[in-house]
Amino acid sequence: MKTRILALPLLAMTLSLAACGSSPGAATRDSIRAVGSSTVYPFAKKVAELLTRSDPDIRSPIIESTGTGGGMNLFCAGIGASTPDITNASRRMKLSEFEECQRNGVTDIIEIQIGLDGLALASADGGITMNLTPALVYKALAARPYGQEQTAKTWKDVDPALPADPILVYGPPSTSGTRDSFEELILIKGCESDPAMSALKESDEEEYERVCTEIRSDGVYVDQGEQDNLIVQKIEANPKAVGVFGYSYLEENSDKLQGLSMNGVEPSYETISDLSYPGAREMFIYVKKAHLDAIPGLKDFLAQWVSNWGPGGALSEIGLVVSPPEVRERSANAATQYTTLTADDLK
Repeated sequence: MKTRILALPLLAMTLSLAACGSSPGAATRDSIRAVGSSTVYPFAKKVAELLTRSDPDIRSPIIESTGTGGGMNLFCAGIGASTPDITNASRRMKLSEFEECQRNGVTDIIEIQIGLDGLALASADGGITMNLTPALVYKALAARPYGQEQTAKTWKDVDPALPADPILVYGPPSTSGTRDSFEELILIKGCESDPAMSALKESDEEEYERVCTEIRSDGVYVDQGEQDNLIVQKIEANPKAVGVFGYSYLEENSDKLQGLSMNGVEPSYETISDLSYPGAREMFIYVKKAHLDAIPGLKDFLAQWVSNWGPGGALSEIGLVVSPPEVRERSANAATQYTTLTADDLK
């Protein structure tokens, strides 16, 4: 009799996930699984810790750092226990990703903005210092700046006011939401500083995209994978190097690193919160509504986000920049009423 009673929750979950469209014979799961952004990762881990501390009967969630793009691919692959319940994102879901989800049966998606972060450029404490602009960063790192041959070897080659040190930047890979944000907030902005690029966008949008976002591949920009801590280690070891990562990693390592100003504004909690820092960005989690009743603790996990993302909350203590009150209210509603995203929301 005892065996039958214990089997009932698993049977219920199997039936629930089968109703969601999981493939026959798919394994059931009794723990939450989240994938996605390396920037959101430490915050998701903290929420997972708070969840299990509040209810020891809930198994510790599995949090994987796959990058925002990689997380979207896994999340949108389908419904069922073999797929993640949540994907963490350091940028908003793209319309093309939403449409891929829909094609694969992931039709009801809950979008929750969890807070703000900054795309920080930093160097080792006591290392290279520069007042950068999006245009200067673009000229230094673009494969073909403004469609021309890339010839810059040192920062001084980019602008005489900058140091005569070799350009060396450690940053995220193409699968990362941080890379997407770097392209959108810095590279494209820098590219658009040339009026000729507006004309190119109108005449050949694909070429415009390549010219504005393609990063040089001659060793000046070094892809360090999804491990932002590795970027921190690289620039800490080389005072002439620059790193690109989420602001939370800069704050966490403030005794070792220094932020580089952008348009004269240094990355800080205050400048990200008021959006005066050019690299400020929103962070999200996306949740499968179909999994809410099937995966034990998933609703409680969302509730923990809401309880801890405000001023003075556990997440702000580890570097999360708090969203404005109206955004928190909207996100709290999504996390508790389970309102779903539409294609029009992303247009």
